[in-house]
Amino acid sequence: MTRHYIHKMTDIFDNTILCKNCNVKMNKGKLVKNGFVLRIVVCPKCNSKIIHPADEQEYNRFINLKNKEFRVKMRLVGNSYAVSIPKEIVSFIREQEKIMDDMVRLCFEDFGRLSLNFDEAKKLNK
Repeated sequence: MTRHYIHKMTDIFDNTILCKNCNVKMNKGKLVKNGFVLRIVVCPKCNSKIIHPADEQEYNRFINLKNKEFRVKMRLVGNSYAVSIPKEIVSFIREQEKIMDDMVRLCFEDFGRLSLNFDEAKKLNK
């Protein structure tokens, strides 16, 4: 009989991290960039920062999506128009939020500009 063991990976930030410049224990903190909360460790002596690798990877995915332009069609559905949202964007939002309601907030911001807000609609429903 073969036994299989499942090893749960530990997070690198669960360990003590020493500053490479000062050899001092770094303190855990958070950094907010473009609405993203990134876990960081900061040296209390020289203020050197290290961003959690997984958070940095997700942030870079967000920046890549943000800089990408999608061309989508507007279609007439009944008395309304529908615009499809690329799966790539919706999948990213679902991964970040874990739960996403079907309702979104749509605003007419300026001439020729609409905004679609997933986060605000979620707050309004609570």
